[in-house]
Amino acid sequence: MKAAKKKRLVARGWAVGGVEEFLALGEDEASFIALKLALSNHLRKQRAKQGLTQTELARRLESSQSRVAKMEAGDASVSLDLLVRSLLAVGTTRRELARIIGASGRTRAA
Repeated sequence: MKAAKKKRLVARGWAVGGVEEFLALGEDEASFIALKLALSNHLRKQRAKQGLTQTELARRLESSQSRVAKMEAGDASVSLDLLVRSLLAVGTTRRELARIIGASGRTRAA
């Protein structure tokens, strides 16, 4: 949020904060969510880059289209294990995974 907008909202009596405050998340919880979202976003981008539909990716993963949609949305029911295995299945390298994980930590700290 832009500083000027934040200032106007506070002046009008609104409480302004981050999602961590609103949901009362600890730093570890917020970092975990940031990591899942970073992996989910990369899966969606890799699928699109390869010109695959969610259904085609689901066939490749021996899963369902709805499961792929949940993975791409960062649904809480999707494990990190499933996200990582799916990313590897679409050709993401271990080096790319390390970069994504590192970048999610920097984004979180910012």
